[in-house]
Amino acid sequence: MMSVVSVTPAAAELIRSLRGRHGPLMFHQSGGCCDGSAPMCYPAGEFRTGSSDVLLASLAVDGVPEPVEFWMSAAQWKLWKHTRLTVDVVPGRGSGFSLEAPDGVRFLIRSRLAA
Repeated sequence: MMSVVSVTPAAAELIRSLRGRHGPLMFHQSGGCCDGSAPMCYPAGEFRTGSSDVLLASLAVDGVPEPVEFWMSAAQWKLWKHTRLTVDVVPGRGSGFSLEAPDGVRFLIRSRLAA
């Protein structure tokens, strides 16, 4: 069975780099407008999750000793539950709250319908 969330090699490389600088990591995607629809990367536990969030995956990234949790708002997941998500990275500046922002790149989600 295919995981709901995966990462590209470029995203895995960035995750390893961020892990080296910031310690354990997590992602959250809120589904808001603008950068809110992009996955935000935080130090693990820095973004408080609750009953309005769904843990979609605990990502195993080569070179990262612990799983990287990927959370999404429940309202967003209700709309996207029929998709498979891939975390990727592209040049450009995203949200100032996500850890990769100072590096001049940003995480984004590529989605496809589940088979």
